Amino acid sequence: MEVLSQGKGELIGWHDPDENREWIRDNKSRELKDKRMSMTQAVDSFVPDGAFLASGGFGHVRVSMAAIYEIIRQKRRHLTLAGKTAVHDADILIASGAVDRVEVAYVFGHELRGLSPASRRAVETGHCEVVAEISNAAYQWRFLAAAMGLPFLPTRNMLGTDTLTHSSAKVVQDPFSGKPICLVPACYPDVAIIHVTRCDKYGDAQIDGTLIEDFELARAARRLILTTEAIVPDTEIRRQPWHTVIPFYYVDAVVEVPYGAHPCHMPLLYSFDEEHIGEWLSVSRTPEGTEKYFDKYVYGVKDFHEYLDLVGGTRKLQYLREVEELRAPPIAPWAKSSTPRASGSTGKKE
Repeated sequence: MEVLSQGKGELIGWHDPDENREWIRDNKSRELKDKRMSMTQAVDSFVPDGAFLASGGFGHVRVSMAAIYEIIRQKRRHLTLAGKTAVHDADILIASGAVDRVEVAYVFGHELRGLSPASRRAVETGHCEVVAEISNAAYQWRFLAAAMGLPFLPTRNMLGTDTLTHSSAKVVQDPFSGKPICLVPACYPDVAIIHVTRCDKYGDAQIDGTLIEDFELARAARRLILTTEAIVPDTEIRRQPWHTVIPFYYVDAVVEVPYGAHPCHMPLLYSFDEEHIGEWLSVSRTPEGTEKYFDKYVYGVKDFHEYLDLVGGTRKLQYLREVEELRAPPIAPWAKSSTPRASGSTGKKE
């Protein structure tokens, strides 16, 4: 195929599909084994400095903030972020200095809450570099191509736009129609972190609510850390296997962390903590305020459980559950036993 034009963005996360298949064969096991570990262990084992990181969920919905805070607590540096629909997670990671490179589909804004003062400041001052741009749809197709073992996927998306100019995509002549077609390259993150509703100790995971692109992302990433609201018996998973969207053999670590998406939204379980998000957006307007936030909520606590106590504990978490229950449909009886409880504890110790 004749290459008609190509974007000037940096190509990140691409591997020859055959090379990636060999890497998976040599480095990942299909053995049905217990993958439970602490958050500290999971980040220490699978998120090295310089890694290309992808965060699951969408915007402020079903984001593994427990893992994000642990990455910052361990002072990871020079991470590149897949900014597919990255909002609070990206803002926190960039502001902390953990991420200094990002491929952008949607970053630097908190949607209806406004822009992201801290991460925008990092880009404007040269502490974080936007290495490429891409559309939301095209990013999902990058993961889909990787999941399918293809080097790229063809699309008409981005043709004739400045987004294409700043992407890593190529425009070729379609051998069938003779018209221009855009090729978006496959994307294989070094590690993806996805927060799920429930899973078993092996990593068979179920997600209530929309999947976003986590179905594709789980299959594209070389390493996958699952954080979960609850670890349930594998017999419960097998009772309705059609709900299992991530099978165990993609998963490298399972971490049980109730309310692990806080202050973001976990569909059917708890709502956004607008008070805490608002606090972040207020204090992060200055470098001094940003530093104080991390000193208080990340470095000043031992783990995510202490963080939950600090942001309001049982009373706050119960309130967020009640808000969600007012607007969410009833939880199916089979799922009730696996939902976290807000009374008496903020969750099990790691």
